[in-house]
Amino acid sequence: MHDQIAARLTDLRREFAIGEERLRELIREEGTVRETLLRISGAIQVLEELTTDVPPNGTRSAPDDALKLP
Repeated sequence: MHDQIAARLTDLRREFAIGEERLRELIREEGTVRETLLRISGAIQVLEELTTDVPPNGTRSAPDDALKLP
C-alpha cells in the first residue's frame, strides 16, 4: 500500500509541475496577445480618425476649432 501511495504522489507531483509550466506559457502568450491587440487597436483608431477627417474629394480639412476666430 505504501508503494502505491508513493507512486501516486510522484505522478501527482509530476503532473503538477507540468501544469505549472503550462500556466506560465499561457501567461506569456496572454501578454503577447494583449500587446498585439493594443497595436491593432491603435491602428484602428488612427485609420478611423483619418477617414473622418478626409472629405470625399480627398483633401483634408482643418479641424472645426481651427476655423473659429477668437
